[in-house]
Amino acid sequence: MPPSAGLLRRLAALAYESLLAAAMLLALGFALLPLTTASGAPRELTRLSPPASAGSFALLFGVFGAYCAWLWSGGRQTLPMRAWRLALKTASGAAPGVPQALLRYLAWWIGPALAIAAWLVLKPYGYQRWALAALALNYAWALIDSDRRFLHDRIAGTRIVSA
Repeated sequence: MPPSAGLLRRLAALAYESLLAAAMLLALGFALLPLTTASGAPRELTRLSPPASAGSFALLFGVFGAYCAWLWSGGRQTLPMRAWRLALKTASGAAPGVPQALLRYLAWWIGPALAIAAWLVLKPYGYQRWALAALALNYAWALIDSDRRFLHDRIAGTRIVSA
């Protein structure tokens, strides 16, 4: 099996991946705008209704899930993985399948889900800004993991290696 990629290299690829994800989020958000705003509404941006917000989130969740499942499975790579010469492998050194890639994607949501829960709990006390720390959980896990894997990689049984 190829050697595991270093933590700084994986974090750099993550930063690059975050830029691409933000661009996809903006493009999808603008594409959804005509569907989520009422006809005859003023031209300025308004807050989405709860059903429109939930529907938009569900669609974005699904699109990102499909993006990750497709590009993390079958030996494929995302653009940042190619740029940083990284590959996702299973414990046996094989390319993960779609179910394992989906498990990795769902496990990635542990940090954001905890951040949302912490925000809801801490908001009445005025400490909601501390909920942001939960976003780092999946990545801070690598500091205590024996193999230096992220939490979502540990759960999915995958690892990022040098390609």
